[in-house]
Amino acid sequence: MKYGLTVYGTTYDMGINPQSGKKPITPKELIDVTEGHGLEGIEIPFQLLKEHNPDEVADYARSKGMFINIAAGGYDPEQLSEALLLAKRVGAITVRTVVGGAKFGGDRRHMAGTWKPFLDQLLTSFQEAAETAEQTGVNLAVENHQDLASEELLWLCETIGSQRFGINLDTGNPLATAEEPNDFFRRVAPYVKNVHLKDYTIYWYEEGYRLVRCPLGQGAIDFPELFRIYSEAAPQMTMSVEHGALEARNVRVLEEDFWTEYPARSASQLTCLLRYVHNHAKASGDWRTPFEKGESPASIVTYEQSQMVTALAYLKSLIRQFRDNENLVKS
Repeated sequence: MKYGLTVYGTTYDMGINPQSGKKPITPKELIDVTEGHGLEGIEIPFQLLKEHNPDEVADYARSKGMFINIAAGGYDPEQLSEALLLAKRVGAITVRTVVGGAKFGGDRRHMAGTWKPFLDQLLTSFQEAAETAEQTGVNLAVENHQDLASEELLWLCETIGSQRFGINLDTGNPLATAEEPNDFFRRVAPYVKNVHLKDYTIYWYEEGYRLVRCPLGQGAIDFPELFRIYSEAAPQMTMSVEHGALEARNVRVLEEDFWTEYPARSASQLTCLLRYVHNHAKASGDWRTPFEKGESPASIVTYEQSQMVTALAYLKSLIRQFRDNENLVKS
């Protein structure tokens, strides 16, 4: 497995958020930052790549021995095909996309009566885009972006049936669709093309639980188990660090209307989820990020940078352990 960096976990530091007051990072600068962190590749927004010379970016990445993935959005087949063609041009491995529909925290209440037609539209659009993915040899991966549950992701992958269509796994987001993370990881493993490494601290609140960003290894996600699963299922996979948003995500699992338009879940599945949350959640404490406290952009940048330092120290230690184990097995 190879490990890289996205821009979305440090949107203030990288100037992606316009409120940061900073100039947006360039693709070459992102490569330099990634190299400085000792990582092996980048995930770059489609629009950001288009705003610069893609061939120069590709050459620069190759000179550093780095992989490229592209972060696109939506499910319009023409736009996805454009992203896939650009990905082929720059030698990218995967184009990741997100579809929306649900609101953050897995909230589908506003989609009552329209979720099934939405899924049907996704299927039609992705079937068309997957043809371009096949032609280009680039993966098209749809993310579990606190919207699609594992049942729906698997349905898309199995129905489309393309080796080039799969899943972009966000490790923190199974909790937003009320799924036990390790079970989610195992279920979708055959179709995962790329992973976003994200961790959350969990806090109970009156309607369910709250997900708050934290450095990798400091929250609820079992990264050693994740690495074990994917070192066996997809040893050539790419993974990239992507801390959560600066706003907490509220998952209203204790409210009946949370389950609007969700696939039927068994009592056993719900028990596994609630046991997992119970074992990891905090009952109280100030969960707010500097952004939520209204602090200055400079304070938010410092917060993001501090979390990245902590996350990378943990990640590099974990990578060393797994690569040492791989070497022992090979010897």
